[in-house]
Amino acid sequence: MSTATQPADLTDHSTPDDGNTAVIARQAIVDGERAVYGYELFDRSIAHHAHTAASDAALLFNALSYAGTEAIVGSKSVFINCTHESLAGGHLELIHPEKVVLEVPTLADGATPEDIEARVSVLDGLRQRGFRLAFNQQVLRRSYVSWLPLAAFIKLEMPAFKPEMAEALVRFARGNTQAEMVAEKIETEEQFNLMRGLGVKLFQGYWFARPTLVKAQTIRPSQATIIQLINLVRKQASTMEIEEVLKRDPTLSFSLLRFINSAGFGLSCEITSFRHAVMILGLKKLFRWAALLLTTSRNGGAPPIVGTTAVVRGRLMELLAAELLPPEDCDNAFVVGVFSLLDSMLGVPMDKALASLALPQQVNDALLHKSGVFAPFLELTIACEVGDDTAFARNADALQLSNRQVNWAHLQALAWAETLGSE
Repeated sequence: MSTATQPADLTDHSTPDDGNTAVIARQAIVDGERAVYGYELFDRSIAHHAHTAASDAALLFNALSYAGTEAIVGSKSVFINCTHESLAGGHLELIHPEKVVLEVPTLADGATPEDIEARVSVLDGLRQRGFRLAFNQQVLRRSYVSWLPLAAFIKLEMPAFKPEMAEALVRFARGNTQAEMVAEKIETEEQFNLMRGLGVKLFQGYWFARPTLVKAQTIRPSQATIIQLINLVRKQASTMEIEEVLKRDPTLSFSLLRFINSAGFGLSCEITSFRHAVMILGLKKLFRWAALLLTTSRNGGAPPIVGTTAVVRGRLMELLAAELLPPEDCDNAFVVGVFSLLDSMLGVPMDKALASLALPQQVNDALLHKSGVFAPFLELTIACEVGDDTAFARNADALQLSNRQVNWAHLQALAWAETLGSE
């Protein structure tokens, strides 16, 4: 199902012609016999210093959905650099964790023991879900002792320490963690022999391979077809009915099959049947995938920022609702937020836009009448968006949410949702 070209050397400095091209660099991680163990991926479209939570999510989504499984990673593990903000991103809910290694940075200098300890629950949650975590050698400092049991990999960056310190560093890591060591930024045979002699089994660096580029064209189904799919999912229609919609729109069916056959799902065989794809994904994930696809699709009317704003609203409402409401209501809160700009996206009044969707009454009440359980969450979300301090204070107080809770949720929503709007 790949649409990617063959990998090109990173010295090719060409850039995407338009917003429909994904450009991703990969660098091999190899064993002592130079057999490829996995690939670290990099976003070629941004400068290194511009690495953000949003770019983390964009890179992972593009790599596993658009650029073609075989061209980028094949059956190998994917190593992705993360910011701590991106670790809470909803994009991680749509991938198979066993295929992904999250490279987690240590905190900035000046972080307190409380700051470091506060990250443990998030990191452990990711590990419990099946993600493997990689840290650099800074995690071996005394202040990070609580992170050590969580490490699946520790990457030892050769320029960061003197050669005579290598043995002590490896011995300490091996004695205090269960992690596999990866010697990275290997540029000479001497460095390779040194680390291999100390029992390190994985290596990365220019001496083995420079990063290569993979490019791919993205495609977007029509909004009308996506709405029809969402409508069926919300009504819990039969697999046969959903399959019929997928058969009628080649771009929608192609997008779904490419997504579910990506490395992120870690399936042992390729899925070629729409019916099988729907059964594997499940209605809940199928709905989330389709809703996000709708907000980033274009029919020539609404500007891209409208879709991005809608996703911000959806994710923020979901995060805020999680503080107060049961899980099924959190899903509906996401729907309210992500569809709150549906009239702008489709270019029709809200009542007509909602007439094409089978949504719960509470969702319709919030969107059409600004009433019901989700109304204050939507008002608070919009207040965050426009900077309305009065509305912010009124609704936060009504929901008994602190400024810190709301602001942190808003940052998480921006980090996740802006990414999906920029794919």
